[in-house]
Amino acid sequence: MQEKLNQFNLLKKKSEKQVAIGLVIIVVATLLFLTMSSVGSEELGQMLGIIVGLIGGIVALVGAAGFSKVKRTFKTEVLSAFFSEVIPGTDYIPDRGLAPVEVYATEFLKRADRFHSEDLLKGKLDDVDFLSSDVRLEERHVQHTKNGTRVYYVPYFVGRVFRFTFNKEFEGYLQVLEAGSPLTNRDFQKVELESIDFNKKFKTYATTELSAFYVLTPDIMEAIFELEKRNPGRIGLSFAGENLYIAINNNKNTFEIKMFRTIDNAMMEGFKNDLMVIKDFIHTLKLNTKIFKRK
Repeated sequence: MQEKLNQFNLLKKKSEKQVAIGLVIIVVATLLFLTMSSVGSEELGQMLGIIVGLIGGIVALVGAAGFSKVKRTFKTEVLSAFFSEVIPGTDYIPDRGLAPVEVYATEFLKRADRFHSEDLLKGKLDDVDFLSSDVRLEERHVQHTKNGTRVYYVPYFVGRVFRFTFNKEFEGYLQVLEAGSPLTNRDFQKVELESIDFNKKFKTYATTELSAFYVLTPDIMEAIFELEKRNPGRIGLSFAGENLYIAINNNKNTFEIKMFRTIDNAMMEGFKNDLMVIKDFIHTLKLNTKIFKRK
C-alpha cells in the first residue's frame, strides 16, 4: 500500500508544481502590467501582461487537469480495492452516484434544478443491503439588474445520502428530521414523543402515530442522538417500506485527495472512517436485528 501511495504522491506533486508555476507566472504578469503602466507604457504593459498571463493560465490549467486525472485514477486503483478489504464485497464506483429517483425517495429532499452525484458505494453488511453516494443539489436563481439578467445556482444540499434495505416492512411511513419537513402528498402528521430532548432536536412525522412509537423506542432515539453527534451536519431519516433513507447535509465532498496535501496513512484512515459510517448506521440503529419486524 505504501509503495502505491508514494507513486501517487509523485504524480500529484508533478501536477501541483505545474499549478504553482502557472500561478507564479500570473502574478508576474500582473506586476508587469502594473509596473509598466506606472512608467507610462500602459499599452505595452497591457499586451505583455495579457500574453504572460495567458501562458500562466494555460500552465495552471494543464496542472489542474493532471491533478483531476490523478484523483480519478487514485479512486479506481487504490480506494476501490481498499474499501473492498475494509467491508468485503463493497463496490466503489467513483464516477457514478445515486440516481435522482433514489435521492428523492427520501421524500424530504427537494427536487433540484441542478443535480449531481458521485462516489457510489454499494454492498451488503450483516445481511443489510446498502447504497450511498455524495449528492449535490442546487436551486436556480434569476437576478434582474440594469445590466441584464443573471442566472446562478445556489446549493442547498451538499453531503451524503444512504439507502439501507433489510427485508423488514415498516407499517406506514416515518421521518425524523433535524431540519425541514416531508415533501410528499402522504398524510404525515407531526408526532410528539416522550423524550423532550428528542423533540427539541428533531421533528418527527408519521403517517400513523403508532408506527412512530413502535419504531422510535428509547434505545433507537438514543442511537439517533449518538449518530447525529458523530456525523456533523443536518441529518434526516426516512423509514419507508423495507428501506431506511438517511441524508447528511454536511457541505462535505467525501473521498477526495487534496492538492498540496500528502496522501498518507492519516488520510487513508480518514477515508476508512468515512466508509465505516455505513457500519455505524447499521449497528447503532440495529438494522441487522428483528426489532422493526412485526410478529
